[in-house]
Amino acid sequence: MRFGLSISGMVQQPRGRDMQECLLDVLAWVAAARDLGYDYISTGQHFLASPFQMLQPLPLLARLAPEAGEMRFLTTLLLSLHHPVELAELAATVDVITGGRLIISAGRGYRDVEYRAFGVWPEQATGRMVECIECLRGLWSGREFSYEGRHFRLERARIGLLPVQRPHPELWVSANADAAVVRAARLGLPWNVNPHADYATIERQLGLYREAARRAGHDAGVMLPMGRELYCAPTRERALEEAAIYLHGKYQAYASWGQDRVLPGETSFRARFEELARDRFIVGSPEDCARELERYARLGIGSCHLRMHWPGMPPEFSRRSMELFAAEVIPAFRAAG
Repeated sequence: MRFGLSISGMVQQPRGRDMQECLLDVLAWVAAARDLGYDYISTGQHFLASPFQMLQPLPLLARLAPEAGEMRFLTTLLLSLHHPVELAELAATVDVITGGRLIISAGRGYRDVEYRAFGVWPEQATGRMVECIECLRGLWSGREFSYEGRHFRLERARIGLLPVQRPHPELWVSANADAAVVRAARLGLPWNVNPHADYATIERQLGLYREAARRAGHDAGVMLPMGRELYCAPTRERALEEAAIYLHGKYQAYASWGQDRVLPGETSFRARFEELARDRFIVGSPEDCARELERYARLGIGSCHLRMHWPGMPPEFSRRSMELFAAEVIPAFRAAG
């Protein structure tokens, strides 16, 4: 299993926080992740992120390239809100700057405030995302590309800058709902397993993904990436004491945004931390963390990007977690692999 470190919780901060100071913390964190042996850095995208302020991912990843060493860069982008020509050239620029180490996970989005601001109707979001993926693949070919869709129309378009990776940067699809998971499989793209669902939901949805991939003629056994909330401390009690208030606060913000409404079933994030964390978050000692991750490895998860920092958390807390995880958990997985 490859391990990535999510910086989403560091680049998303309460209003009033000095974001230049935040950037310095992120630079130090990325350099530390490089030295500790993490495989990649991940971050996400939101606009109008109240009650938080947030650094946008593509310019941020370009800035992080010198600190990252050989680590790769994963970013989830809201493809339903982007025009494919602009995104194709922006992503190609970042791929050049990072030496061909960019991974893009396509996101549909779920927040009405973002849709309204970009003039997108919620019922258009899925179609726009799928068409954007198709256009990106065509534009990154380097040839003249024409496209006639419901949302995008291109006539003999040929971008002036190509990504380093050929035929294009690695593409994943972020998905929460069952239909979205099946759609990713039919597109022949890896499902970037969401960090919000519990283990039972992920296990069931992996079955849906693999069956849909098989029916569509794609590789049903492909190892998949996954995001998880994780906090590692010498004991489970200490991990819970240090992480709970910040992790719970983040999920209350998600509840206000409606993130839980896009999950299958009747999941609600407006719950006590103990109930919310059960089979969803990985919080505990190195042994606890390894045991939980082994369960996902048995399901066919090959990459796991871990968020260990949430808005308001002191950086020294998350730094201790990432160091302990790198020292005691990652080596065990690499030895086994």
